[in-house]
Amino acid sequence: MTQKVGSFSDIEREFFQYIGDIGYATMITVDKRNRPRARVLLPVWELVDGLPVGWLAAYKTPVKSAHLANNPHTTYSYWSPRQNAVFIDSVSTWAEDEPTKRYAWELYRKGSPPGVGYDPRGYWRGGPTDPEYHVLRISPWRVQVLRGTDLRSRIWTAEGGGR
Repeated sequence: MTQKVGSFSDIEREFFQYIGDIGYATMITVDKRNRPRARVLLPVWELVDGLPVGWLAAYKTPVKSAHLANNPHTTYSYWSPRQNAVFIDSVSTWAEDEPTKRYAWELYRKGSPPGVGYDPRGYWRGGPTDPEYHVLRISPWRVQVLRGTDLRSRIWTAEGGGR
């Protein structure tokens, strides 16, 4: 059974619970020929004005950069053996300014949601100003949560979804 919800707050609890339980997400981008590429990463999430916003600390690889330059639409998929799942359709853009990069760094350090995160210094020894440290801002326009016990699916779509 799939139900559309009018407000993200209707699925907020499950969204953060499932992501906190699962941790890692599969990020999907597409190349210029519309072929998908998947990779497993660990975004952190928060609420900003009642809406979900994700942050992804990442290396700015040539493939990821080329895909996002051509098409910033991305999907993040979470799945657990209990069959709980979260699917996030979004727009992902590089955040280049130092204050935003520091902000994301701290979200990783404290865990957001709780249980999701790590000390980024394990990858970027130079801290948030390390030239290899980059951050993607994830702006969801559609979020689906799927409960494994009964396959109940609820979908939230942002106003003007799909940008």
